[in-house]
Amino acid sequence: LPGVLVLGAGLAVAIPVCMALGLLIERVAYRPLRHAPRLAPLITAIGMSFILQNIGLVWKGARPTSVDSILPRGEVFTIGGVTYTWDKLIVLLFTVPVLLLLMWLVQKTRQGKAMRATFQDRDTAALMGIQIGTIHTATFALGSGLAAAAGALLGPFFVVYPTMGDLAAAKAFAVVILGGLGNIAGATVGGFILALVEELGAGYVS
Repeated sequence: LPGVLVLGAGLAVAIPVCMALGLLIERVAYRPLRHAPRLAPLITAIGMSFILQNIGLVWKGARPTSVDSILPRGEVFTIGGVTYTWDKLIVLLFTVPVLLLLMWLVQKTRQGKAMRATFQDRDTAALMGIQIGTIHTATFALGSGLAAAAGALLGPFFVVYPTMGDLAAAKAFAVVILGGLGNIAGATVGGFILALVEELGAGYVS
């Protein structure tokens, strides 16, 4: 229980901090390009990733570092012949409510409907009175907060280094292709499919 409380407190700090960082990046790097060709923000995203990675390299160095888990890792239990550890189960219990909250936000709220409308047709959404700039900023902040949550939850399971996000980004593209762009439920299913392919492939394919 103490580890769970500390994890919750860590998330409560990490998410707002990364959302603020995301807002700063959006203001400096992306807002001037809102009316630029679609390729320009993509190039900017690659450039920003290089900048953030190199800040991390200067700050922490390139050596991979392990993160001590505050969750109970040693205890295991078996369900249906599959062995689980408490730390991964606790991460799952944190993740499911976040996904459900995100789906509710995007599908049911006025803000979420405005996000989807802006994604589908920015010009028509603007004609309907949606503040496109505000929606872009809010979406960027939301994505930054979710990235912070993912990092806090999964950091203890990996060695941490400044360029570790490259692999996560590659997997994210695969998940989006499997689940569909803008489809949160589909992306969740796509993530499970990718995980199964990775695990079964590592176990049964040379």
